[in-house]
Amino acid sequence: MKTVLYNGKRIAYRCEGVGPTLVFLHGFPMDHRVWDQFVIPFQQQFQTIMIDLPGFGASELLATEHPMWLMAQAVDAVLVAEKIEKALLIGHSMGGYVSLAYLKAFSVKLTGLVLFHSHAMPDDDVAKASRAVALTQIDTDAVAYVSNFINGLFSPDFDAKYPENVGRIKEIALEQQSSSVKAAVAGLRDRESQLQLLSETKLPLLFILGKDDSRMPFARIMAQLALPAHAELLLLGEVGHMGFEEAATITSEAILHFAQRFHRA
Repeated sequence: MKTVLYNGKRIAYRCEGVGPTLVFLHGFPMDHRVWDQFVIPFQQQFQTIMIDLPGFGASELLATEHPMWLMAQAVDAVLVAEKIEKALLIGHSMGGYVSLAYLKAFSVKLTGLVLFHSHAMPDDDVAKASRAVALTQIDTDAVAYVSNFINGLFSPDFDAKYPENVGRIKEIALEQQSSSVKAAVAGLRDRESQLQLLSETKLPLLFILGKDDSRMPFARIMAQLALPAHAELLLLGEVGHMGFEEAATITSEAILHFAQRFHRA
């Protein structure tokens, strides 16, 4: 693992492979290790950078709340340290929200985005209320909250067939500090709409969605595909919120093809 200081705090990341840079941003409440196997097929053609977002993994907590723009600034500190002039961002769930915040602040440094079970809408009132409940639950029993959260991410069939995969993700999530989990929940609750940004960007976007995603129903996101100048969609049947685990081969091939067309060139 490598580290860089941002606002006096350590941000940890791992670099593997050679070539144009792909940056992988994990979802909530995880860290870079969720990508360990997924990134291997990319490393013969690309440099892959897997970042622990602030407070997660080996990265230090920056504040009591982590807005998406703050985490995007930490991501940029890594790219600056590595002297990366252009990158393709692949963001899963919360990592997708951070990717959109990065696009807003640093669009000249990007060749495109992959929104992996993610979207550009803010939390509505129902979702904000759910985040408030989550903050209370984390204070009461963080282990129970995180465990229940992870249980809802996978499709029922995958959960039943591959308990070891689900267990690995749950183990990573349960290792996170409760203060970091709370900081991220607050940032997720308060994130701003990026729909206007989608309509203005000229960069290519790839949306990857699961039909069985209980956290992010694909029907609510489909309209967003019409906003960018160029958007592509991979819609996966019998897949929940964790496509890089539930459908690793097809999702990695789709991202690799996307990167070859829009980034390596």
